[in-house]
Formats: sequence, structure tokens, C-alpha cells
Amino acid sequence: MSLQQRQGDRLFVQQATLPSRPLTVRQGIRIVADEATGPAHRLQTGAIQDAPDGTRSLNIPHPTQVVHEEHGPLTLEPGLWRVVRKPEYRPEAIRTVVD
Repeated sequence: MSLQQRQGDRLFVQQATLPSRPLTVRQGIRIVADEATGPAHRLQTGAIQDAPDGTRSLNIPHPTQVVHEEHGPLTLEPGLWRVVRKPEYRPEAIRTVVD
């Protein structure tokens, strides 16, 4: 069973193993910016990794926080965390939530 934590429209799911697909390590601390309002989910320490299919992961070497201007800080334990964006249901379509 994997540990899950939520901050706003982002779900962080701890992974047991590294993905089999190649990952690109991205420089910086900004996990993702929210299109509607501009605030960003930011990682205090660790590496942000992107897969070719758009999957985003966080590689956390020691306990750290994800911070956001509109939400309280979220502490993540060491490990690999997948970043999932919450889907939103609309009668005409399911779309990604925009904070």
C-alpha cells in the first residue's frame, strides 16, 4: 500500500520502485504553476523528474516540504513520490482542475 497526501489539486503518491521509463531531472523547485491564479507548488529540497509521457515524480532524499501560497505546507518523507493532478467532472467532459 502506498502513502498518499494531498495539497490543493495535487495528490502525492509514494512509490515503491522507480519507474521503468527514462526520467529527465528538471532544475529548480517549482513542481507546477497553477494556470488560473499563478501560485506554484514548490519543493523545498529534492529532485523533480519528468517522464516522456508527462508523468512527474519527486525524488526526496530526506523529509522536506511542498509549499504553496494558498495551502498549508505539506511534509513528504524520503522516497519517490508521483505527482497526480486531481481530475474534475463536468457533464460535457472530465478535465483537469485549475486552482
